[in-house]
Amino acid sequence: MDLNIVTLIFLVLAVLIFIQLRSVLGRRTGNERLPFDPYSKPVKTGVDSSGKTVAASQESRHGNDDFADIDALAPLGSKLNDGLRAISEADPAFSPILFCNGARVAYEKIITAFANGRRSDMENLLSKDVYEDFSQAIDEREACGQSVNFSFIGINKSEIVSADLQQEEAYIGLSLSSEIISSTYDKNGQLVDGDPQKIIEVHDLWTFARDTRTCDPNWKLVATGNEE
Repeated sequence: MDLNIVTLIFLVLAVLIFIQLRSVLGRRTGNERLPFDPYSKPVKTGVDSSGKTVAASQESRHGNDDFADIDALAPLGSKLNDGLRAISEADPAFSPILFCNGARVAYEKIITAFANGRRSDMENLLSKDVYEDFSQAIDEREACGQSVNFSFIGINKSEIVSADLQQEEAYIGLSLSSEIISSTYDKNGQLVDGDPQKIIEVHDLWTFARDTRTCDPNWKLVATGNEE
């Protein structure tokens, strides 16, 4: 009788210990590694500006040949369409709409800075050659004692008219139509050019460039001209 009681006690203890071990060993903490999937796509890692490691998928936004934004801008098979596609393939983050928006902002900032002689406001937006040309024009104006009263009214039109990729260097030509008020005065305050009461329409053809191999997303003005 005593043996049966002892055996029963040991059986009960064994069952309790087994249940306790099962509850501990079978519990997920949320920190377990996921099962290895040999068919999963690899993920590239990099380091962001704060020094933290970040992950980025291998796929770009053109993984499914998605050029709808470009095809809506230029006919498929046209030189402009081909150029924009080439730029977009070299830089998957490129968007013609975002480019136009940024170029419009840069255009206003550049011509306003030039009129007011503020070289520092436009230096980072221009290529070295264009900056030197603009800076020289300001020097000549200042040497003559001239000053400019300038008001930017707005941009009526901005349209991409050319696009090309040359050895990873992207070039985009932008046709711009804007309205301004500009008048130039000599050192005695006499009007020598323009009309302070008249809004004039200006037509420009500017070319912007960017090295698609760099992390810098900014485009720089590399050529200017008047559109006839």
